[in-house]
Amino acid sequence: MRKLGLIGGMSWVSTRSYYDHINRLVQRRAEPLASAPLIIDSLDFRRLHGLHEAQDWARAAQVLGESARHLEAAGATAIVIGANSMHKVYDEVAAQVDIPIIHIAECVGKRMQRDGATNAALIGTRNVMTENFYRQHLVAHGVDLTPPDMANVEILDRIIYDELMLGKATRDAERALKTMISRKEQDGVEAIVLACTELELVVDVDANVLPIFDSTRIHCEAAVDWIMGGD
Repeated sequence: MRKLGLIGGMSWVSTRSYYDHINRLVQRRAEPLASAPLIIDSLDFRRLHGLHEAQDWARAAQVLGESARHLEAAGATAIVIGANSMHKVYDEVAAQVDIPIIHIAECVGKRMQRDGATNAALIGTRNVMTENFYRQHLVAHGVDLTPPDMANVEILDRIIYDELMLGKATRDAERALKTMISRKEQDGVEAIVLACTELELVVDVDANVLPIFDSTRIHCEAAVDWIMGGD
């Protein structure tokens, strides 16, 4: 199996999910006692929280780039960034290493195209929902995305940053997400892209009113494909 590098800590909750999903998939594909060959660089999220201005994101690109270089030097043959929002600086980070970085939104777009999903709502943090860096990858794979509902953006940012990233999964948050998704279904949306790694804590990915494309699971599946020798 090939060694994978994971840039984590954004948040630690997300990193825990990546570690769990990747190892369970490796175990399933290899044998019961198998575990994934991983190098994890868990960053201090305080250095990467509240990014607004261009200089903030330039600093984030430096922090993630340094992490990527460390992982490459430690023997990683490919890298995943364990956060949707940080893919805003994907190009700048990828330019700093000579090994591939597996793009989360590209993986989701390919999966949706394979499954014939052409109409969806994107649910995640503010920059993922409102900016083009993530949406363009899904649109390029034939997915028509509904415009972001700014009321939902405010609700989601509060739930994600004030609760989920602290490891808190409340019934109120579960109800809020269930209502949000149900309303999307009533509006004619055909699928949901769960584009925040922590949201699986309060969304039933496997049993919902709409098909859920969970970016974390899809990204982890692509990571395990690499580990097991795929392209």
